[in-house]
Amino acid sequence: MTSKMVVAARASDWDGLNTLENQCASAASPTLPGNVPALAGAARQRKIDLLKQILANDREIRTITEPWMAQMASVMPASRASM
Repeated sequence: MTSKMVVAARASDWDGLNTLENQCASAASPTLPGNVPALAGAARQRKIDLLKQILANDREIRTITEPWMAQMASVMPASRASM
């Protein structure tokens, strides 16, 4: 899902990114840290690799969205003043 989020961010598809963020949050919320079984061997390594990919995707999404968010923050006060 985070790979799809990167694609949406690269395409400046903010609505799509928002939808995917909500889906990701919903999918992750039922899992509590105490309910995750310990893994070993290949399964453990797969989990580590997936977590690394999720973090890399998150980093790329932030790199793309933070300048846009800063730009929006600078525009929003100006539009409120003109109301």
